[in-house]
Amino acid sequence: MKRGWLLLAVLLLMAGAVGTAAFCAQRSGTPAPVYLLRYAENQPADYPTTQSAYYFAELVAERTEGAVKITVYPDGVLGDESSVIRQVQFGGIDLARVSIAQLITHSEALSVLTMPYLYRDNAHMWTVLDGSIGDRFLEEIESAGLLGLSWYDAGERNFYTQEPIAALDDLRGRVIRVQEADYMSDMVRVLGAVPKSIPYNEVYSSLSMGAVDGAENNWPSYEAALHYRVAPYVLLDGHVRIPEMQILSAETASDLPAEYVKVIQECARESARYERRLWNEREQSARQRCIDSGVTVTALSDAEREKFRSACQPIYEKYAAEYLDVIAEIQAAGE
Repeated sequence: MKRGWLLLAVLLLMAGAVGTAAFCAQRSGTPAPVYLLRYAENQPADYPTTQSAYYFAELVAERTEGAVKITVYPDGVLGDESSVIRQVQFGGIDLARVSIAQLITHSEALSVLTMPYLYRDNAHMWTVLDGSIGDRFLEEIESAGLLGLSWYDAGERNFYTQEPIAALDDLRGRVIRVQEADYMSDMVRVLGAVPKSIPYNEVYSSLSMGAVDGAENNWPSYEAALHYRVAPYVLLDGHVRIPEMQILSAETASDLPAEYVKVIQECARESARYERRLWNEREQSARQRCIDSGVTVTALSDAEREKFRSACQPIYEKYAAEYLDVIAEIQAAGE
């Protein structure tokens, strides 16, 4: 009997707490969310893409008057990118930011955007992605149960080495660490170097021990991983600029009112502009810290860049032969 009274007292206390919370929410004018959505992000909380995801969530909450609440899960706590994509397909995760390199298995056409020396510069890339061509690529993943929302910047990737490199001939015979992707290995190979796939967390030790002569990545990664200490020569070749995509589960979209889906789409594009500003700030600060630490930066001349581009023509024919007309359209947009 005593246990029964004790349980009743606990239940009354809990009911009082819930009632108080509801009363406070009502008094504050903050409605309880109707839709709770999960957003997967594999970077830490202070990274530009994660900060932009938080900004995106704030915009959506504001413009739906609190009806849609998006919770961002950073640090890859919801899984790696490939598993996250599968969960988004089935609505287990509602939203995510992923590399398009991971989306190619769901749409071969996206391989076009990973081709080396596709763009003249960043301005060219954003002219393409913010226009009708970019919109067509966002729609490419719909058949996989995914809705492309917007493009995020992931920077340009450059070569960095232990010895100076200023021309295509300087790469010949050098052992270069690459990601575990066939097209990256083939790209390094046609440039005359020797590709070597090594896990990212082993690149520093491989460089310091001379197991590889160099690697390639963007400025923030180069700086954060301290690779500049063991490979202090950067060649600004910008061989690839692979954007990232915010995606929404088609399953989730079908459960949302159409006006909320539209709000999510609009806020995603706005957050993309915000992310690009954050990325540019992060990229410039990382670059300056590396230069201040003694890194030597070499830019390619237009003539030398054309040699790199011409050498990579076999990559286009091997990995994007069916999309050469699209590639021509992209390249023409930068002229």
